[in-house]
Amino acid sequence: MNILVTGGCGFIGSRMIHYLIHETSHQVINVDSLTYAGSLQNVKSIQSHSRYQFYRKDIRDARAMLGVLQDHAIDAVLHFAAETHVDRSIASGPAFIETNVVGTQTLLEAVKKYLQERGSSRSGEDFRWLQVSTDEVFGDRGADGRPSVEGDPYSPSSPYSASKAAADHLVRAYERTYGIPSIITYASNNYGPDQHPEKLIPLTVERSLAGKAIPIYGGGKQVREWIYVEDHVLGIYKALVSGSPGQSYNLGSGNQMTNIDLVQRICRILDELDIEGDIGRTLGSYADLIAHVDDRPGHDFRYAIDSTKAKRELDWEATTAFQFGLKQTAFELVKRRRIKPLDISREVVSL
Repeated sequence: MNILVTGGCGFIGSRMIHYLIHETSHQVINVDSLTYAGSLQNVKSIQSHSRYQFYRKDIRDARAMLGVLQDHAIDAVLHFAAETHVDRSIASGPAFIETNVVGTQTLLEAVKKYLQERGSSRSGEDFRWLQVSTDEVFGDRGADGRPSVEGDPYSPSSPYSASKAAADHLVRAYERTYGIPSIITYASNNYGPDQHPEKLIPLTVERSLAGKAIPIYGGGKQVREWIYVEDHVLGIYKALVSGSPGQSYNLGSGNQMTNIDLVQRICRILDELDIEGDIGRTLGSYADLIAHVDDRPGHDFRYAIDSTKAKRELDWEATTAFQFGLKQTAFELVKRRRIKPLDISREVVSL
């Protein structure tokens, strides 16, 4: 296939591209506008590959998107491009509407025109749109609520999750009205090397190494489910090639824990490392840097998703043991020292 990956210079999108280049024979076309969260460094090692091509373009540019679809005879769209930082969405929501809603609708319009010209059918045999969504669209599961399953009502709590929910609804509407064969995947919190440092795990490592306070919202008892990015990428690929148009699939791991427990785990891993120039050596433990800050508005207590359907229909499940994945991530972040400087005005976690 000729696969268009939007947002392919971001954390998850770039790992998807690496998988497609190294594990398949597909042609990969990457479109990314290179906002603060996207970096060409993430795809540097494959930038000259014969099956890879990059365009610095905005998904809100309808003419440019149609041109890419036509020029490369695209067979599938993997739509990662999105603003994803919850705190940013609370501070300033318009960018999330522009990218996540307007951008998705603009790209859908381009695909609609492209498929009409191409004469594609509604069957999904010659084209597919895969929408990469989030467990946050289902809203707070509460302390004892059951995990979300595909088909549950949406109940977003933040401008970010509301914008992703709107994008998902547009995808389904364009499928029903215009026949664009589409699949939606919902993932729990991703982690792994190369993640932007505004996210909790790299933020914790960066601030620990700098000897700065590690901020935690409230008591840190909010629960999140964590999936290693490589497991997520494999799930997306299996949904693309084996999933059925009109269906959706949860891609979770079952690895649930509170934010405070997660940060304490990271601190213990860093305590065990012999880090050159380690500022934290003046501390008894990096955990001494943990600082509780006021909770954010509308903070969901718990997210959790049931991935039974993906296991049954896609023969997929997350296989990376959480402690192993967490150690690998921390080791890589320390070894590379590639964590970008923070550029968020309020240094808090996004969960």
